[in-house]
Parts: sequence; structure tokens; C-alpha cells
Amino acid sequence: MYLASKPTSEEIAIAKWIKNNVLCKKTKFLSHTVEYFTASKAVDKLLTSQWSIPGKNGEEPLFTTRESIVQYLDLLLRKKFFHRARKIPVSEQELKARSKKKEKSKKDEGGKKDKSEAEEEKKGEDAESSHAEEKKEKVKKEKRKIRLDMHLEQRFVDGNDAYVWIYDPIPYYYWLAGGGVVLAVVALCLFPLWPPVVRKGVYYLSIAAAGFLMFIFGLAVLRVLVFCLLWLVSMGRHHLWIFPNLTEDVGFFASFWPLWKYECKDKDSSKKGRKCKDKKKLSDDENEEKEEDSSKEDAPPENAEDIQDKSETDSEGSQQAGKDFEMVEKEDEQ
Repeated sequence: MYLASKPTSEEIAIAKWIKNNVLCKKTKFLSHTVEYFTASKAVDKLLTSQWSIPGKNGEEPLFTTRESIVQYLDLLLRKKFFHRARKIPVSEQELKARSKKKEKSKKDEGGKKDKSEAEEEKKGEDAESSHAEEKKEKVKKEKRKIRLDMHLEQRFVDGNDAYVWIYDPIPYYYWLAGGGVVLAVVALCLFPLWPPVVRKGVYYLSIAAAGFLMFIFGLAVLRVLVFCLLWLVSMGRHHLWIFPNLTEDVGFFASFWPLWKYECKDKDSSKKGRKCKDKKKLSDDENEEKEEDSSKEDAPPENAEDIQDKSETDSEGSQQAGKDFEMVEKEDEQ
């Protein structure tokens, strides 16, 4: 058994260079989003790197052939810088199932929108659908979606196999941010030792921040009160929102623009909408009845003896029960 030792500084430098210079792609691996690279591309890049160039004093480079690079990358694999994965192409059925789920979620979200907004979106989508379909067909031909799974043979092979990155160095700005947080905490703990002028400035800044927060809360309450009063006075006809984006998930300046939003909803339009819905339901029922009638007409005729037997049994049943003829659907025997 091979026991992986700690990586050297040279190995860490080469791993960082590969991660920064070799093309990495993102995909799903065991329900996690990971980055992976292709083996042949990494070998090609290392052949043109600084470790493949002879030294100034005639020293031999670290990498001379593709085989030497493969051996070195296999060593990095054993030291858990990355691991080998198996590419599995995603079938069209899986893609269709995902697209159906997305469409259902979009429909659920779209049901909450107003009818006017939905109609405007449909018009825009119809205009762009023709162009989008052509682009999608081209993209499908060029790109093929894949997903990754663990490979049983963990070794580096010069080919088109995928290798998932395990090595994830911490960026330098994370260290800077952590150090800044520590210094800020220490400075707050030493607040009694601050100069009087600085303490006064911090006091006034805290009062200004608290006043701004109270202003935002008061504005939110005021806009709701204005909306409710106007809605009650107009019996739900007039809708007026002051700063409509104040509670939306937008930027700071976008929260205060536009200044107001006004809508006037007539009762006649709502009644017309209900009538249109009723008409659509009636038309759907009529279409279903027509389809049933056509299916009955297309059904093959039965023999004369069967028809006579049925008529006799129906007449006997009606005389005994004193009811009209009953239609019984007979299932076809397999």
C-alpha cells in the first residue's frame, strides 16, 4: 500500500498553476457542484510550462516527456489533490424531465402574477421563441451535457478522462478579511481608551443610523396605511403604493424608485374575465362530448344475434324495475 506523504512546496505550486491555467468546468458530482479538468489538456499545458524548460546552468527540466508528466500527476492524485471521475452522458429523457419540472415551477410562480403582466410576457416570448428555438438546436448539436461519477481505478491516464479538484486553496483576501474583523473587535473592546473627539463622532454616527432605521420602518407603516385607506374608500378599485420597491429584493437606490405606483381596477373587467372563463369551460365540455360521440360512431358494429340478446335482456330488466333503458358500457375482453 502507498502511504501519501505531505505535499512539498513544489507540488503545491504546480497544483496551483494547473488550477489557474488549465480550463476547468463545473458540473454535478453526487449532488454537489464541483470543478474538473481534462487530463490531456493538463499534460499539454505542462509541456509548455516553466518546469519543461531547461535551467540557465544546463539543468534538466522536471518534465521532459508526456510520460514523466503523467507519472508526476499520478503522484499528485495519490496525495489527494484531485481524483479520477467517470463521464456519464445525460440522456434526453432526463433533460426532458428536468425541463418539465422547471416549467411547472414557472407556472406556479406565474399564477401569482396579474393577467396583464402575463399577457405582456407571452407577447415577448412569442416574438423571441422562433429565434430561441433555432439557437437551442445549434447548441444541442455542439454541446453535450454530462454528469460525473466516481471511477473505480484511481490513477492518472493521459486521455479525455475527467479529474475533479479536491485541492481548494484559501484566497488571500479571506485572510485579509479575517484579520480586519479581528482588529475591529479589538478596537471596539478598547472603546473606553479612545480619544473624546472620536467617541463623540461614533456616538453621533450611531444616533444617525438609528434615526435612519426608524425612518425606514415608519415609511413602511405609512405606505401600508395609505394603501388600506384608499382601498377601503374606493371599495377595492384604486390601488396606490408609495415607494413600491421599498420591501422588494433590489438595490438600495432602486428601493426608493419609482416614488409611487397607481392602478385602477374596474369591476366590469373582473366580471368579463369570469364570463370568459365560463365560456371556455363550456366550450371544453362541448368538445369532450363531440369526441365521445365520434368515438362511439367509429366503434365496429356488433352482430345481429348479440343485438337481439341485449334488447331482450334490457326489456326484461326495465319491466322488472320499472325504469327506462340503461346504457351499460361493455369492456372488450382481451
